[in-house]
Amino acid sequence: MMEKTMCSENNIYIVLIKAHTGLGKISRKITKYDYSHISISMDESFTDFVTFSRRKHFSPFDSGFTHEHRNYYAFGKNENVKVKIFKVPVDKDSYNEIVDTINRFEKDKDNIFNIYSMVTMPIIHGFQIYKAYNCMSFVGLILKKTNAVKMDKPYYKYMIKDMDSLLTEYFYYEGFLDKLDFEDDYMDRIPVFKNVSDFFKLNLRLIGRIIFKQRRIEENEK
Repeated sequence: MMEKTMCSENNIYIVLIKAHTGLGKISRKITKYDYSHISISMDESFTDFVTFSRRKHFSPFDSGFTHEHRNYYAFGKNENVKVKIFKVPVDKDSYNEIVDTINRFEKDKDNIFNIYSMVTMPIIHGFQIYKAYNCMSFVGLILKKTNAVKMDKPYYKYMIKDMDSLLTEYFYYEGFLDKLDFEDDYMDRIPVFKNVSDFFKLNLRLIGRIIFKQRRIEENEK
């Protein structure tokens, strides 16, 4: 769990990632834009990132709120990953609200991955499903809570490129983060039947929420 602060001045780091994944490469061909993933880091070590994404490399439908290590981006034979980082200043109250929000996501296992909004983002520019987010809408929500930029549309309608433009004044670094000496089970192979099962479970939950729980979206975000 993340800890609150007593400092009057604090920063969070919004990190754009040039993902080495197949989906990342497809995204770059379609959008002609380098960055296809986005996350939050709370310190300058850039080893722990919070976002909505897959929890295992080979399990795209077992997705949701997660912590990602730098090596998840520089996986396999990749020795580094290209990133663009923005250092966003936040006051004490806003920082503590962000910490509370992240801790709430950490504890609430009912949040799921909004794949429908993600894949239709270039066409209909984002839509909400009850307790469902993707990397863009999650980071958009956190960015809104910084009060550091003026957002002229709902947070879930910001694409990565939009946030890149919005955060220009807080540019901090663009370049490569190197792989570290770290290993866990992120790269373990996943049986095909589990991926198929996860696919159907995710779709059933999303469709169920669209039908039965859309009216509860505002209640969830208070």
